[in-house]
This record gives sequence, C-alpha cells and structure tokens, in this order.
Amino acid sequence: MKRDMDLVRKILLMMENEPHGYSNGRIIIEGYSTDQIGYHVYLMKQAGLVEGCDVTSHDSQSPIAMPTALTWQGHEFLDACRNESIWIKAKEKLQSIGGDVPLEVVKALLIDIMRKQVTGT
Repeated sequence: MKRDMDLVRKILLMMENEPHGYSNGRIIIEGYSTDQIGYHVYLMKQAGLVEGCDVTSHDSQSPIAMPTALTWQGHEFLDACRNESIWIKAKEKLQSIGGDVPLEVVKALLIDIMRKQVTGT
C-alpha cells in the first residue's frame, strides 16, 4: 500500500477535533477502508505524529494501529498543513517533481509556502 499524505492530513484533522485530545481509536473517513486508515495510523505512529496501539494480528492484511493522541510533532505537522490553499500549493509543487518525498521535505515545503504568504515574498 502506498503512503497517502492526504489521508495522513485527514487523520490528523479528525484527531485534533477530539474535544479532550484523546482519540478512541475509531476513525472513519469516507472513501478509505479501515485497512488503509489503520496502516496509515501505523506509519504515523512510526513517524512520531501520533501515539497509538499496534493492533496487527495474524489475520491482518497489513500492519494496523489505532491512534490514541496527537504528539507534539503531529500538532506541528498539522499546523503546517492545516490551511487548504497551502496544502494544495504544496501538493502541486510535489507532483511537478514526482510526488513522493520524505515527510520532512513535505513539512519544509509547507512551512516555506506559509512563510512566503506571511512575509509577502
């Protein structure tokens, strides 16, 4: 399964909307299967974006995790990608070079676009 940064962003946004900062682990996003969501939470846990529990079993099609809370890094990445127009600009830029880049590059690009909007340069 390929990493989907749109799904990562949607998971972070949903988790941030939890009123107490704690997720019950049950995330449903239209257009995505529970396997896709679980695998992406697993990747996000590895990347330090979320805390969660690995719930992979012998019957699982892929590694799966259930999220419990955003980490500081998760909040930082979300702050960089929250604005829809900045997110779209970053995706367009990434698609022009092939699309798949490390998370650190995505975050740096988002921050650069945000910085340019703030400073007007």
